[in-house]
Amino acid sequence: MSKMERIFRWLVVTVLVLTTGVTIFFWSKASLIHARIPEKGGWSPNIIKAQVGKPLSLKFTSDDVVHGFAVGQLPLPEVEILPGKISEITLTFDKPGTYTFYCTKWCGVNHWRMRGIIDVEGERTSVQTVSPPLYVSLNLDLDEELEAPSVPDETPSPIRGKELIQRIELDDQLISADYYRKHSPYQVFETLSSTKLSENERWDIVAYLWQTNTTLTGLETGRELYAQNCAACHGENGAGDGVFADDLLKAGQQAAQTMNGEREMAMQIPSDFTDPRHLLANSPAYLQGKILRGGMGTGMPMWGSIFTEQQLWDLVAYLYSFYFKYPNKEVQ
Repeated sequence: MSKMERIFRWLVVTVLVLTTGVTIFFWSKASLIHARIPEKGGWSPNIIKAQVGKPLSLKFTSDDVVHGFAVGQLPLPEVEILPGKISEITLTFDKPGTYTFYCTKWCGVNHWRMRGIIDVEGERTSVQTVSPPLYVSLNLDLDEELEAPSVPDETPSPIRGKELIQRIELDDQLISADYYRKHSPYQVFETLSSTKLSENERWDIVAYLWQTNTTLTGLETGRELYAQNCAACHGENGAGDGVFADDLLKAGQQAAQTMNGEREMAMQIPSDFTDPRHLLANSPAYLQGKILRGGMGTGMPMWGSIFTEQQLWDLVAYLYSFYFKYPNKEVQ
């Protein structure tokens, strides 16, 4: 081997060692996760590897505004991430799988895009059978816009409904949770047409039936979820007038102009849950499916990987309370 060949090989080995060293250095810093508004990249990195039973220590910093970190479907406190500051959390997973982490602060109109995954590897102790969502079993078209043919003349009262229901013979299926989830308020109103009650009285009974399918604890959970995750678009009172509603409308108009007029694929203004024409036409299964799956191109995010099933039902029950105006105590 000539002297020049030895020098060349030494240089190649040196470069490889240095390159490997740089790679290891950068990966050793990967535990510091940068948070940026979605337009600037969101989470970096946005894919994290972990092992079952082994603590996962994460550090965060924000490169722009205040963000928050939480892992979907896990009862963990959120981590506040401030610009220029370091926040830390240590997680330990007891089950393998893919977990979604997300930003908990309303950092902009595309806030909902700020998500990442934690890929947890480990041995599965059992195989869990996952049932399809109810809207899939019922073959509901979540993109179909429904309207109730008629709506109440006045706000229905669950208190009056309780009094009325004691005077009539009601089919047992009408008071079951299964029936409630599969049918819209208007469908139940129509079912009650066989009674001699007036339309307003039938609506009062519907309000009572919807009230009995939730609890004060469930409504409070729904209220908290709505305030943190929905109010910025749909408004504090559910009227579709949140702080980002105008931005969504502008984004939708721009998208419509750049997509050959295909309006159905553009962002849309948030739904108004105080409008009885739409709310009373939709079943709990439909609303749960809409929240779980998202709006498919409308700007409505999917929450199926964030909320537990019970949280989804609690949130649905809270949406109906924008119109039915449940009392502050249980109606037994």
